[in-house]
Amino acid sequence: MKSDALASRMARLDLKGWRGRVAALAAGGLSILSMAPFFLWPILWLTLPALLVLMTRAQVETPLDRVRVARWRLSALGRVAETGWWFGFGYHVFGLFWIVEAFLVEASIFAWLIPFTLLLPAGLALFTASAVTFAGWAAPAQSFERVAALAVGFGITEWLRGHIFTGLPWNVLGYALTQPGMMQGAAYVGIYGLTVLAVVVFVGPAVLWQQAWRKTAIALAVMPVTVLASASWLATQNYKMSTTRSNGAGSSAPRIRIVQPSIVQREKWLPENQRRIFDAHLELSTTNAAGKSDGAAGITLIVWPEAAMPFVPLSQPIALEEIGRMLPVGATLLAGAIRVEPETAQRSRRVYNTLLGFQRGDSANHIATYDKTHLVPFGEYLPFQHVLGAIGLRGLASERGGFASGPEPRGVIDIPGLGKVAPLICYEAIFPTRVVQSLDRPRALVMVTNDGWFGDTTGPRQHFHMARVRAVEEGIPVIRSANNGISAMIDPVGRLIEKLDLDVRGTIDASLPPSVSSPPLYARVGDAPFAVLALFMATWVGLRRRVRHPTEST
Repeated sequence: MKSDALASRMARLDLKGWRGRVAALAAGGLSILSMAPFFLWPILWLTLPALLVLMTRAQVETPLDRVRVARWRLSALGRVAETGWWFGFGYHVFGLFWIVEAFLVEASIFAWLIPFTLLLPAGLALFTASAVTFAGWAAPAQSFERVAALAVGFGITEWLRGHIFTGLPWNVLGYALTQPGMMQGAAYVGIYGLTVLAVVVFVGPAVLWQQAWRKTAIALAVMPVTVLASASWLATQNYKMSTTRSNGAGSSAPRIRIVQPSIVQREKWLPENQRRIFDAHLELSTTNAAGKSDGAAGITLIVWPEAAMPFVPLSQPIALEEIGRMLPVGATLLAGAIRVEPETAQRSRRVYNTLLGFQRGDSANHIATYDKTHLVPFGEYLPFQHVLGAIGLRGLASERGGFASGPEPRGVIDIPGLGKVAPLICYEAIFPTRVVQSLDRPRALVMVTNDGWFGDTTGPRQHFHMARVRAVEEGIPVIRSANNGISAMIDPVGRLIEKLDLDVRGTIDASLPPSVSSPPLYARVGDAPFAVLALFMATWVGLRRRVRHPTEST
């Protein structure tokens, strides 16, 4: 490896052993401040270059002779991988700490499992380690190729994180470029494409600064281009938002009532609370946003949150009668519920986390059913059920044995007076390209969730922000009903029309905004722009690697 000025400076830093690990852990932990609800994205101009520095420090120890070169290369990449793992571990520990809240809902049963929650960030950190290792192998420390390699590495590993082992694309790095008012890029390249761009944006300037003393002309030429590109980006964001209507089309727009009952999670599944919880939903459904009873007059669609009824409503004639009487003529109720298919000779009993549609009738007319397709591992079902169940483990869901998964592809629900809507239950809203699986373009995305599991933490706020980004990617408004918040009407460019925050009991009345005039690029082609961007940058890195003299590689 070439011993240059940067390597010499890195060598003088006392970041060996535990100090380097703590530095990487701290850099990763601080990076989470770029995510919702903080949106302190400028922190990445410090933490991602710090990761680059730590990578360089892991590779600066030069072998004494040629015989040891191969062994040194392996050990150097091992140190780079370890640096990436500690960075990723810090990022995910601080980004996912709110999961612990779910284990405290029934602490007497699940609290002993809290230490094992560290296994999740530890596993996710392997993706970060892979991205960093690729960059360390593909490009020399003091080059823009390494920035490109790191961007490609992060883009690919974040995509893999969102897909393999059922996927968990939570706090994907690209969300750093989706703070309110600047999220329109998701409509073109999606969250994984934004990840690639984020690494270039936040690491590139540091490398240019390091090279300025050697290549001042190049650096000074690139700087104006960077400023011009940033200004164009902001102008595009502002233009798109200013030319997109944020309200419904006058009096003809469907009126939506979103119900947020704010039921405490630990009380939700107690049998003695079923009547009280059901009554709370009925009352809110006929109460306007000002708190006055209006019988839901003029409302086209009422939305209740996930598992709004802590019982099986299709087996409860009294509940169906009361829903039928509550609904005004012409209105539809979409309500989160539990649905059961009894055991038959061919299969065992199945329980579904479902969204049911009802209209007015002596007994509510059941017009639609959507069964959740993408379930939460260890929450709604237990992987390796026979093995883990045998040692006493079970999922967090109230249903022992877990829920069954509904059929795919996910369809649409046709709401009279509104049109087709795409239903999503909780976890399903975090997966780009998977929120709309029907060939029919829906009029809206209806997201129901129960973030009461996670208390007043960053978790519900991050989940809510992802819903806003899904609206931008698809160019479709989002109707979001959450048991304990955050409920909202979101327009197709991610703006908030109305919102109820955490721990607020009430309703939202809003006209449904129109969709954008034509589907955004991302809605049409999915992750293809990300793939093209990553392939282009990877090709450039590969070509540079081939022409580079061997003594200059790291």
